[in-house]
Amino acid sequence: MNFRSKQDYLEAYSQMVTIRRLEEKCAEFYQQGKIGGFLHLYIGQEAVAVGISAAMSEHDHLITAYRDHGVAYTQGMEPKVIFAELLGKATGCSKGKGGSMHLADTRLNFWGGHAIVGAQLPLGAGLALGFKYQKKPDAVVCMMGDGATNIGYFHEAVNLSKVWNLPIVWLCENNQYGMGTAVERASAVSEIRRKAEGYGITNDRCNGMNPAEVYKAVKRALKHAREEGPFFLEAMTYRFHGHSMGDPERYRDPSEIRKWREDDPIGDWRQIIIEKGFGTEPELNQIDDQIMAEIAVAAQWADESPEPGMDELFADLYADDSIVVSREF
Repeated sequence: MNFRSKQDYLEAYSQMVTIRRLEEKCAEFYQQGKIGGFLHLYIGQEAVAVGISAAMSEHDHLITAYRDHGVAYTQGMEPKVIFAELLGKATGCSKGKGGSMHLADTRLNFWGGHAIVGAQLPLGAGLALGFKYQKKPDAVVCMMGDGATNIGYFHEAVNLSKVWNLPIVWLCENNQYGMGTAVERASAVSEIRRKAEGYGITNDRCNGMNPAEVYKAVKRALKHAREEGPFFLEAMTYRFHGHSMGDPERYRDPSEIRKWREDDPIGDWRQIIIEKGFGTEPELNQIDDQIMAEIAVAAQWADESPEPGMDELFADLYADDSIVVSREF
């Protein structure tokens, strides 16, 4: 996808709508008590994941934080597998043992899904270091939220990425809030990308509400990472819902949310498609209906999938399956 054809524009639209419907169904499952623990929705940020995946080549890898459902989907994970993992079913990507914040599939060059804030940053640097040692053409996109840029992991990983000139793109999804705290209240530098300047890293900002603009920015960043070393990109976006499902959202003015919702990435992209003559309202409505039906089928498949058996309790604990684990308590 390079955003030059009608097919590209419609594919981006389809992906964003799929993420939106997937997340809405996740919220429904959570409210029914079928998903336990924390649940962080990606609603409002769909354009970032779609633009990133379009810019990546087969040699590129991605690692991210806990708001990972939409990213997992654009990296190639099927909605039914995502649902199954969230529901704790054996048909999930980690046999139901990872859950919402740990979606991953290395066959897709997708390394997760990490629940600890910033934990993915040194891991992303490690991936890039490994590829450089092996003289591979691979590059890494390491995603993070704005809140993660205030912790030690961030500075250690970003610093070493420049020291070693690693093929990595540090991509900050700045959705304006770290949990319930606005960026300007927690960071001395509110323009997050400028934090990279302290380490001599080339940086830029892009409109995270438009998949084509994200695509162009990430494409440039990946080229730089492969040829010259680390690049820091800040994608300006906004989450329409709370930090997680348990967030009472008392820290945001309702008028602020309404303003950002007016710039809904899906609605805006829909209008662009119509203006370019790439689709009509009835045609796009048909795509919407088809996606809704597909999500319903995927959700039902996952809901009816079996739970992992007791024998899975001690499986996958070590990389070497020959290691015997005592099953006596």
